[in-house]
Amino acid sequence: MLRLFDTRHRQVEPILPAGARALRMYTCGPAVHRHAHLGDLRSYLFADLIRRVVERQSVRAMVCQNITDIDPLGEDQVLAQGRSAQDAFRRDSLALNLRQPEHTPRTSETIDLVVDLIAKLIEKGYAYPVPDGSVFFDAQSFRSYGDISGNRLDALHPAHRIDGVDPRKRFHADWALWKAAHHDLTWDTPWGRGFPGRHIGCSAMSLAFLGEQVDLHTGGVDLLFPHHENTRAQSDAAAGHEVVRHWAHGEHLLFDGREMAESTGNVVPLSDVTEAGLDPLAVRLALMEHRHRQRMDLTWDALHAADRTVRRWRQKVAEWAESPSRPIAPVAEDVQRAFNDDLDTPQALRLLRELERDPDVAPGSKFETFLHFDHLLGLDLSTEIGRVPVLPPGAAELLDQRDRARGAEDWPEADRLRDELAGLGVKVADTPDGQTWAR
Repeated sequence: MLRLFDTRHRQVEPILPAGARALRMYTCGPAVHRHAHLGDLRSYLFADLIRRVVERQSVRAMVCQNITDIDPLGEDQVLAQGRSAQDAFRRDSLALNLRQPEHTPRTSETIDLVVDLIAKLIEKGYAYPVPDGSVFFDAQSFRSYGDISGNRLDALHPAHRIDGVDPRKRFHADWALWKAAHHDLTWDTPWGRGFPGRHIGCSAMSLAFLGEQVDLHTGGVDLLFPHHENTRAQSDAAAGHEVVRHWAHGEHLLFDGREMAESTGNVVPLSDVTEAGLDPLAVRLALMEHRHRQRMDLTWDALHAADRTVRRWRQKVAEWAESPSRPIAPVAEDVQRAFNDDLDTPQALRLLRELERDPDVAPGSKFETFLHFDHLLGLDLSTEIGRVPVLPPGAAELLDQRDRARGAEDWPEADRLRDELAGLGVKVADTPDGQTWAR
């Protein structure tokens, strides 16, 4: 069974009990006031890999991914920007082969759920309204605050404000569940007209669509505090027990040594990759070269290398498809073990590269193994089957012999085999990633 590093428990552990046949997972979705960049997409790839691994183990995944279509500052321009950003995110998700969640609720369409949850928190003594119509969560009423991030209330300092601590709050770390306002994107409530705070929507949607027992909540490490800490407090206070069993986070993505964020001006959307002539799934492969909870520095060189690998593997799979089928290679158990071990995708990829080069494994076995794991990799490795010209009789064996000769640095033998292949009508070229051929 899949084991992940649990942020709250600070250890790697199974995300489901033995024999479980369903996974309820909530993953924080995109905010549509801006377009997603590769750092954002890394978080969604993390959730996608979790889903693919558990489904391979005959576990049904039930995923809820929210869409935050209300600007946390209450600015109305989100209405104009939102549709464009949402459409772009949908295109990016499809281009990266991200499985679509079962539920994608929008904050603006679940206001009733938010209002009901806030009313429940007020009733239970965890929240309080103030005269202007806003409502705040009473942070000191939730005693285990800080379990996920380690940020305890007694160690938190007031956020900087020009006019000092917000006088409406009982305690400086309290946060707004409902913000009083009067503009286009606001709603009437028992406390006054306004809009939801930035954290309450995830609690309301998670409880409504997944219930009061959620197996896993995922997101980027940037959401760890305060968003996930506040979300946990809201949900647990309303339910009266621990709602989420496990919390898991993906680390930051750098690009060319700098953090990828609007604040740094270092933003690379997926469209920049495709406009450079690279396959979008090269991004998927490049991101899998590092574990999800390791900070990663992505570069254009790494993306170009991943693009070459994706294209080479597709060609190899098409070539291997011409050989008789053979059982999956024994190394498959080690590859699956790597995926199960806190999504050790770098190890899984190393094992597959070794299998690709192993002269003792039959092409038909390589074919079956690579396609078996493409259900997890999501690289569309079968797309070239039928497109690659069929090799003439005996050419596949000569190519394998030449590959072994190159590996042994027997260049005279490699040249002789190149000439023999040319006599069969097969042109061979050597590249940094191995030999290629064409009719």
